[in-house]
Amino acid sequence: MSIVKRNNGSLLPANPRTLFDDFFSRELFNWGNNNFSSTHTTLPSVNIRENAENFEVELAAPGMEKQDFEITLEGNLLTISSSRKNQKEEKDENYIRREFSYQSFRRSIELAENGVDEEHIEAKYENGVLKLTIPKSEKAKKQAPRFIEIQ
Repeated sequence: MSIVKRNNGSLLPANPRTLFDDFFSRELFNWGNNNFSSTHTTLPSVNIRENAENFEVELAAPGMEKQDFEITLEGNLLTISSSRKNQKEEKDENYIRREFSYQSFRRSIELAENGVDEEHIEAKYENGVLKLTIPKSEKAKKQAPRFIEIQ
């Protein structure tokens, strides 16, 4: 299979059948999202910021509840995962309609070894964003520069 570059910079397979299959295999409202894992499940986006006192992690997961998340810290590996199952059933005299949907993801972030204060990690979920505040250990906090006098 060869790849053809379009004018807008995106790449398309040269085979029209592959394009057709790709078009119908994507989610209707998720066309532009290229953030797929090898199992074709959508992974939530993660932002990580560092300041002098702590690390801040933001994970975009709209439509979930705080009880849908599981956050673990094993050694220096922080893992955020979720598994959610929805079932809907509609009955009428002529038919029964059942719909099932499953959502799950797992994101792991490796933290600096001995660099975080494990006892004071905080997590909060609001407005579709899971926010973690991970305080740095005293050893990992940046010290003010020390000026050395030249003799």
